[in-house]
Amino acid sequence: MKNRKDAIRQEANKVHEAVMYSSQGQFEQAKLWNKRYLFLGIPSSGIAAIAGVAGLATTIGKTPVAIMALLAAFLSGIMTTLNYSKKIDQAHATANAYLALQQDTRIFIDVDLGELPVDEAREILAKLVARQQEINGTALIPSVKAYKKAKSNIKSGGQTYKAIKKKKK
Repeated sequence: MKNRKDAIRQEANKVHEAVMYSSQGQFEQAKLWNKRYLFLGIPSSGIAAIAGVAGLATTIGKTPVAIMALLAAFLSGIMTTLNYSKKIDQAHATANAYLALQQDTRIFIDVDLGELPVDEAREILAKLVARQQEINGTALIPSVKAYKKAKSNIKSGGQTYKAIKKKKK
C-alpha cells in the first residue's frame, strides 16, 4: 500500500516539474514574440506615417514615398503572416493553464495525497495527467532560447515561494 502511494507521489512530482518548466517556457516564448511584434510593428507604423505625410507633400518626390509605402506594406505583411499577436495570446493562455495545473498538482501532493485512499489518489493523478496531455496538445513549441531562459529562471529560484524557503530554515 505504501509503495503504491509513493509511486503516485513520484508521478505527481513529475507532472509538477514538467508543467513548471512548460509554463515558464510559454511565458518566455510570449515575451520573445512580443519583442518581435514590436520590432516589426513600430517601424512599420512609423514608415507608413512618414510615407503618408510625404505623399501629401510634393517636395520629396514619388519614388521615395513609393519605397516607404512598399516597405511599410512589406513589414505589415510579415506581421500578418507570422500572426504574433495570436501566438502571444495563445502562449499566455497556455502558460496560465500550466500554472493552474501546477498549483493543483502541488496541492494534491502536499495537502491531499497523504489522507486519500490509494484508488482515489490514483484517480486524481490520472485526471492531472489527462489535463497535462490536453494542454500539451494545444501548446505551441517554445524556441530553444525561451526554453533556456525558462530553465535559468527556475534554477535561480523564480518558481520558489518565500513561504517554502522560510519553512525549510
